[in-house]
Amino acid sequence: MRNCVVCSAEYDPHSRAKKLVGGLVTHCPDCSEETSPKYLGLQSGDGKAAGVTILKFDSKEDREEYRQMWWVNSGMMVGKSCQLGYQKRTPNVKFKKVHEAGLGMNHKGKI
Repeated sequence: MRNCVVCSAEYDPHSRAKKLVGGLVTHCPDCSEETSPKYLGLQSGDGKAAGVTILKFDSKEDREEYRQMWWVNSGMMVGKSCQLGYQKRTPNVKFKKVHEAGLGMNHKGKI
């Protein structure tokens, strides 16, 4: 347990509420304010397990909209059922590719 430097309230820095709002560790969830959106890491859409792409968004709303589209279109949490009948359109949001890792090749070594 910690005491907030702004309002002196006692809070748990490892609580779910604190993790959701972000901000400085010395501020309680009520006094915290996260000004920049978090990066979004996505598995590559080419079917390779080792590929990852990290994106940076201008706003939290854009990040969440893109994340929702990616989860639906990539088939996350659908088990063995097919996601092709439930595709979402790619949202018109601005983002910047920060990093892309992976081979980017098929199993024959071709690009």
